[in-house]
Amino acid sequence: MNIDWSLLFNIVVVVNAVLAIFTVFREKRDIAAIWAWLLVLVFLPLVGFIAYAFLGRKLPRNRLFKLHKHVQMQLDERLNEQRKQLGHNAKTSADEVVQRSRTAVDMFMTTDAAFLSRQNKVHIFTNGNDLFHRVIEDIEGAKKSIHIEFYTFYNDQIGKEILNLLVQKAKQGVEVRVIYDSWGSMGTTRKFFQPLVDAGGFAYPFLNTRSVLLDFRINFRDHRKIIVVDGTIGYTGGFNIGDQYLGRKKKFGNWRDTHIRIIGSGVFGLQARFILDWNATSPRDQIDEEEVEAKYFPVTTTKGNVNMQIVSSGPDSDLQQIKMGYIKLITMATDYCWIQSPYLIPDDSVLDALRIAAMSGVDVRIMVPSMPDHPFVYRATQYYARQLADDGVKIYFYNDGFIHSKTMVIDDEIASVGSANLDYRSFKLNFEINSFIYDQKFSIDMRNIFLNDIDNSTLQTPELFNQQSLWLKFKQTFSRLLSPIL
Repeated sequence: MNIDWSLLFNIVVVVNAVLAIFTVFREKRDIAAIWAWLLVLVFLPLVGFIAYAFLGRKLPRNRLFKLHKHVQMQLDERLNEQRKQLGHNAKTSADEVVQRSRTAVDMFMTTDAAFLSRQNKVHIFTNGNDLFHRVIEDIEGAKKSIHIEFYTFYNDQIGKEILNLLVQKAKQGVEVRVIYDSWGSMGTTRKFFQPLVDAGGFAYPFLNTRSVLLDFRINFRDHRKIIVVDGTIGYTGGFNIGDQYLGRKKKFGNWRDTHIRIIGSGVFGLQARFILDWNATSPRDQIDEEEVEAKYFPVTTTKGNVNMQIVSSGPDSDLQQIKMGYIKLITMATDYCWIQSPYLIPDDSVLDALRIAAMSGVDVRIMVPSMPDHPFVYRATQYYARQLADDGVKIYFYNDGFIHSKTMVIDDEIASVGSANLDYRSFKLNFEINSFIYDQKFSIDMRNIFLNDIDNSTLQTPELFNQQSLWLKFKQTFSRLLSPIL
């Protein structure tokens, strides 16, 4: 029996194309992602469908996060008490910034129910050793609860040091809860956290993923970084828990990142987010939402000068709240908009906002690493850096190790520090959290940090980009085609 191989091949191609179209169009997604997945599925028939099984399917609606009404009511009540303690009518210079930025504040209230927290004390960390020294001090002083949520919690020197301290606090009767992402914490198993569990603490992978290899929603990662101690001290930003974040990995060398420590009602936003993520993750050790008020949202009398909103986003919402915040700040800038991000893979809306700002005379600067940690992502970053440089955006490659900061500052008035990169993944696929801060002094501090980093960076002009080889430009262009799914 003779087999007509050409006919068989044509049948396979047609069937594969039909299945690819059905697979991609059966779920709502944007045009860019549709074309990217069609490209993968059509040209990589078997491998493409395996990749789609792990990376392409959307989050099931039964895994969404809802803030129950009684929790929201308790949170509102605590906020009102906090305002009374601090003096609701007391005016600060940050309040003037808020008035000038009212549309941004209102947008976050509408899209994410992100309350405006006033009179916080906020400290900036740009060095991992300084950050973890202070984190350890705060954990050692914990009396009631320690809540930790990180994309990466590695089984290495600093990871073990933090774990041993958590075990010690759990034995003292402090409530210790840890959420970690199973993909981001690759190599860290449940066995690593068993001493904490044995001491009375709790630790779960985000959404209770039992195995990375069997996780068919691997594309949706918990990229948030949250620490809340006794409901009064909070941390968020770009650092994770691992030796590389303290500059101990030869591959990256110096690790340049940005994190903040918060005292004040801004911590309530981090705490509320942690409770939502915990109850969506923990199968049996739920936080009793009817008794969270006094224990998890204690009123403090600390008086600072910083006003802020804690904003979270993720695939459980189609609003892309943090991306909307980035666009809002870019379009609000009249003098300057300076951005740091390890990955620069903007969608069309962010790309247009950056171009419009630069072409309107706003001083737009973006700082990215000069070395890769993910090859395709880095080449795509180079592609967009080249495009934006042609449009008048000043692109800086950071040379002193790896820059991992996710920050934005505009006009000496508003700044953002958080976990969200300037890329598709952070906008649509990852669970992220950012602080949007309305304060002149804080913003000037962020501006000065950027200026210091310029001393360790190289300005990439259009002329320098034009000198790149054709092969390098091809790799950049090819990587850019995969941008919506990187």
